[in-house]
Amino acid sequence: MGAVTETLPEAKARRVAEELRRIGAAHSPAVLASSLGAEDMVLTDLISREAPGIAVFSLDTGRLNAETYELMQQVKTRYPDLDYRIYAPEAADVEALVQGYGPNAFYESLDLRKQCCHVRKVKPLQRALAGNSAWITGMRRLQSVTRKDLEPETWDEANGLYKFNPLYDWSQAEVWGYIRAHGVPYNALHEQGYASVGCAPCTRPIAAGEDERAGRWWWEDPEAKECGLHLNRES
Repeated sequence: MGAVTETLPEAKARRVAEELRRIGAAHSPAVLASSLGAEDMVLTDLISREAPGIAVFSLDTGRLNAETYELMQQVKTRYPDLDYRIYAPEAADVEALVQGYGPNAFYESLDLRKQCCHVRKVKPLQRALAGNSAWITGMRRLQSVTRKDLEPETWDEANGLYKFNPLYDWSQAEVWGYIRAHGVPYNALHEQGYASVGCAPCTRPIAAGEDERAGRWWWEDPEAKECGLHLNRES
């Protein structure tokens, strides 16, 4: 991410650390949903330092890049005391999806893409959130048009628990400023122009001036580019 002018958000990091401690105390058990993106790595590092009672999980969709799996291993190594869990889709669900539509049917229509995301992401997320009182994400307002009205705290009606977005007002430069200052591991794909990293067939590098999430489902309308994990269903 050499094109980003990095700034160190010391005051914001302290505020987020305080918020994580508050969440851990007031909404236990709480968990961070980590896509292993840069923002989630910032939160993982802060949780390991400031709120070790909060667990972290990632979703292994079965279609991730090799670099993402390498980062999963680095998280295990760098944060050995972290309660880090990995959830995968049900094999029968994936088998039925691929048998019915083919392995890459998500390119054919928005409905088929959402079906793939539902099987590989949404259903495993529901399992990961079960039994928790709150979940935390690394979403930011400046990431995309679908997140411009993001709030720091909401009630997630669909999953029946509180949802917190402690980095909601951070810039990309601040995220990378924290990563550089603290030597936080990150996905090697970021050095290849990937601002946001999801499943391998659904993610590409972005060009200068493009929206940070322009590389996700790049063939779709920007207004529809969410996978179902973060639909606007909160109240």
